[in-house]
Amino acid sequence: MKTAIAAALFALLLPATAFAGMTATPSPAGAKVLFVEPKAGAEVTSPVTVKFGIEGMEVAPAGTDKPNSGHHHLIIDTKLADPKAAIPADANHIHFGKGQTETKIDLKPGQHTLQLVLGDKNHVPHTPPVVSEVITITVK
Repeated sequence: MKTAIAAALFALLLPATAFAGMTATPSPAGAKVLFVEPKAGAEVTSPVTVKFGIEGMEVAPAGTDKPNSGHHHLIIDTKLADPKAAIPADANHIHFGKGQTETKIDLKPGQHTLQLVLGDKNHVPHTPPVVSEVITITVK
């Protein structure tokens, strides 16, 4: 989780103008991200182990300019506001800019929604966006 916090702080330090005028990064047809763990509808305890899957693309650290690659972002209890803008970095938008494929997150008891979004080298979703289904889990 410390890595996610560091990545979030880094993203907050970048001025919004740093992304102005950038071209969209294409994604190949059929590319997808998915939850390996937990599965939709799972009842879990906190901290929750979350494992990310990817098909048709590769995971690469933020800043890596390699075609058909990107890094994971975990969206918790909210929706991605703008698929053409840099993904925010806050408690509901966790960045995995070192190329991580799993994490443990602390969640309060109750229902929570989770979604994965693949970001390009600049934390911007690809075109078309590579996103998972939104899943709901229950923390006991």
